[in-house]
Amino acid sequence: MNVLLWHVHGAWTTAFVHGKHRYLVPVTPDRGPYGLGRARTYAWPDTVEEVPPERLAAEDVDVVVAQRPRELELVDRWLGRRPPTVYVEHNAPKGDVPDTRHPMADRDDLLLVHVTHFNDLFWDSGGTPTAVIEHGIVPPSVRYTGDLPRFALATNEPVRRGRVTGTDLFPRFAAVAPLDVYGMGVTDLDALSGVDAHEDVPQARMHAELARRRAYLHLCRWTSLGLSLVEAMAMGMPVVALATTEAVRAVPPDAGVLSTRVETLVEGARWLLEEPAEARRLGARARAAAQERYGLDRFLADWDRLLESIVGPGV
Repeated sequence: MNVLLWHVHGAWTTAFVHGKHRYLVPVTPDRGPYGLGRARTYAWPDTVEEVPPERLAAEDVDVVVAQRPRELELVDRWLGRRPPTVYVEHNAPKGDVPDTRHPMADRDDLLLVHVTHFNDLFWDSGGTPTAVIEHGIVPPSVRYTGDLPRFALATNEPVRRGRVTGTDLFPRFAAVAPLDVYGMGVTDLDALSGVDAHEDVPQARMHAELARRRAYLHLCRWTSLGLSLVEAMAMGMPVVALATTEAVRAVPPDAGVLSTRVETLVEGARWLLEEPAEARRLGARARAAAQERYGLDRFLADWDRLLESIVGPGV
C-alpha cells in the first residue's frame, strides 16, 4: 500500500519504512519541519520517496500516518481528501499529568497509536480508539566491546530540556568516568567537567562509538522510550537507568542497574566500570531482551496487521 507520513523521528521512521510498502514523505524547498524529506543521517530503503506537496493530490494514498496535529490540516489541503488515518503519539503527556488531554481526544475519524503502554495509560484520550505498537529497531551492525572506561548516552537538546532529560545528573556520573553525550543540541554540554558532546553524529558512526563505552546511561525523568536506549541494549550494552516511565518494562533487572535513587545508579555505574566481566554479562542479557521485545520483524508485522485492519487486506 501507499503510506503517507512525515519525517519526524528519525530512529522510529527508519524502522517503520523498512516494511513492505511504498512510503511517501513530503519535501519542501526549505526542508522545514513539515517537508524534511528523506533522512540524511539514517539509512532508508529506496521504497521511501520524496513528494512535493503540490504532487500529493495525484498520488494514490491508501493510508496516512500522522504524528503532529497540523499534519491533519495539511492532509486535507494537499490531498483534498482524508484517507484512513492513524495518529502515532511518540511522547509521554506533559502538563497536568495524569489528566492531560490528548489533542486527538474524543475523535471517531482516526485511530490513536501509542508507542508504549505507559503513554497509553497516562494520556487521556477520551473516546478516541487507541492501540499500542511497541518500538522496533533495525538491528545495529556493531556489538558491544566496552573497552573504553567511559559512559555514554544519547539525547536531544539536553540543555533546553534540563531536568526532563536528567541533565542536572550528568556531573554526578562524569565524576566517576568521562561521559560522552550524543545528539542534537548538545554542544553547550562541553562546559560541564568530564562531559564530551558529540553533535548530530550519523547513526552508524554513533553506534560504533557507543559500543566501545562501558555502559549506557538513561537518565530521563519523564519521557517516552528513547530508541537509543533500545539500540544500546541490542548492541549488548549494560544499562544504568532511572526506574521511571517505560524504562521499568524495557530494561530487565538483570540487564543493568535500575533505581529511582541516584546514588544507587552512581554506585552501579562505578561497579560496571570496575568489573568489565560483569558489564559484559549484563549486556548479554540486555541484548537478549531487546531482541525478544523490540525486534524489527515483530514491529513491522504489528503495523501490517493494524494498517490492514483499517484499509483492508490486499491493498
